[in-house]
Amino acid sequence: MSQPSPQPGKPSRLTSQGPADPATARPRVAPESVRASDAEREAVVERLRVASVEGRLTFEELTARTEAAYTAVTRGDLETITADLPGMGAPGAAPAPLQVQRRFSAVMGDCKERISGRIDAELTALAVMGDVVLDLRGAQVPTGEVTVVATAVMGDVKVIVPDGVMVDLSGYAFMGDRKVQVREAAPGPRVPVVRVRAQAIMGDVKIVDDEHNAPVRRALANWWEGRKDPHK
Repeated sequence: MSQPSPQPGKPSRLTSQGPADPATARPRVAPESVRASDAEREAVVERLRVASVEGRLTFEELTARTEAAYTAVTRGDLETITADLPGMGAPGAAPAPLQVQRRFSAVMGDCKERISGRIDAELTALAVMGDVVLDLRGAQVPTGEVTVVATAVMGDVKVIVPDGVMVDLSGYAFMGDRKVQVREAAPGPRVPVVRVRAQAIMGDVKIVDDEHNAPVRRALANWWEGRKDPHK
């Protein structure tokens, strides 16, 4: 039996019953808006680690970008994190000079150090009736991990770490305190770590991040940024 010819102005019955083309039915998504996978996040974190080894990122920058990578939603978010870094295999930059001084002490006095060298071994801080402050934010940490041995005897040791770093505190306190005041790190197997072995005898050992180190200054800075951009 022959099929009836389609009438003018009426859609063909065979055409109207056919399945819709999924390529035309699905809305197009820009490549940078595609959702990122866990494997892509880990690849970016590894690239950041290599950049740190090459001396391109400080400990603070490595921590901030690692946190951003683990919380990235799209591929575009990941591309933004590494936009100013060369591709893998590019000639390495000269790393910062080695941090030669690794022992810091204050006996009935004060010692404040902002470390900017390359850390490849543990640091030691000793405060005896004095105060020691170690600022690790500007250091270069190729391994992504720093170990500090802190001893406070009737004195205080404060270690300033980048926001978002993971802190592992061990040791003991006798008539003293061991405190960690940092924001919880983003989940991820390779988040930068600061390990502190603390001995506090009638003294304090404190680990703080930038947010807790100077809360008033941080609040004023946020207020000023909000004034410049009223939409924040």
